[in-house]
Amino acid sequence: MLRVLIVVLLVGIVISLVTGFVFFYKDKGRSKRVMYALGVRVSLAIILMISVFYGFSSGELTMQAPWN
Repeated sequence: MLRVLIVVLLVGIVISLVTGFVFFYKDKGRSKRVMYALGVRVSLAIILMISVFYGFSSGELTMQAPWN
C-alpha cells in the first residue's frame, strides 16, 4: 500500500511540473497559476518525504537491492 502511495505521489509531482510549465508558457509569467502549481508540487514532495521516512522507520521499506 505504501509503495502505491509513493508511486502516485511521484506521478503527481511530474504532472504538477508539466502543468506549471504549460501555465508558464501560456500565461508568460503573468498569472498566479504557476505559483499554485509550485505550491502543489512542494506539498506533494513533502508528503512523499514523510511517507518514505515512515516506510523506512516502520520497516515496510528496506534498502535492499533486488538483484543481491
